[in-house]
Amino acid sequence: MSRTSDAKMRATTILAVRTPTGAAIGGDGQVTLGQVVMKSDARKIRRLYDGKVVAGFAGAAADAFSLLERFETKLRDHQGSVPKAATELAKEWRTDRVLRRLEAMLIVLDKDNLLLLSGTGDVIQPSDNVLAIGSGGPYALAAARALTAHTAMKPGEVVKAALEIAGDICVYTNRNIEVVELS
Repeated sequence: MSRTSDAKMRATTILAVRTPTGAAIGGDGQVTLGQVVMKSDARKIRRLYDGKVVAGFAGAAADAFSLLERFETKLRDHQGSVPKAATELAKEWRTDRVLRRLEAMLIVLDKDNLLLLSGTGDVIQPSDNVLAIGSGGPYALAAARALTAHTAMKPGEVVKAALEIAGDICVYTNRNIEVVELS
């Protein structure tokens, strides 16, 4: 068994879905340190810019909060333009020595945009309007893609169902799910 200082912090499954009828983002509540669940009700989704933008984060908590604060500042600087704020944060991320060391990712969502801000300072827009990050991200992504392709579920319903599927498969994901919808 590894020492606590060597144990890897694992946390989060964040999933976002956009359709012509709306958008939703959700996350589970589990935070795991090594083989121990440290917290089961963490909140990893934040409303920004008077609720018009929603962000979910994965990775080291302190790093994620730092990125979230910087993104929110960029959002205010660019009058709520998600693409411009994301691009400016990515530029800063690539050039700032401290930011380059942060181990976190963000999914940001508004009524018109869905973007991933990666740990390398990239800004990625999915071609299918579905994004997932975190330990259970691949499971939630697969489930959401299947649900959007083969059902008439609303985005919030897809997010909840896909996160529940991920929670049943991934040991680092639970079924304590928070979903935020934008219409």
